[in-house]
Amino acid sequence: MANDITARERLEPDLTLAELCGASARMVPHWPAARAASPVPVPPSRILGVVVEPSSVRLIAGAPEYGV
Repeated sequence: MANDITARERLEPDLTLAELCGASARMVPHWPAARAASPVPVPPSRILGVVVEPSSVRLIAGAPEYGV
C-alpha cells in the first residue's frame, strides 16, 4: 500500500527536542493563560504549630542576608 502510516504516526511525528521546542514556542501565542492570583499575606497570628530546630535558627541567624 502507498499509505501505510497509522493514525498515531501521523499525530506524533519523530521530532528532535529542538524541533519540539520550536513548535511549542510557535504555539504559545495561541494558548491564553489565566492570570495567576497574587498570594495573600498571612498574619503571623494565624501561623500555628511551626517548630524550628535551634540549629536551623543559628544557621539563618548567621547568614548575612538574614541575620542581625
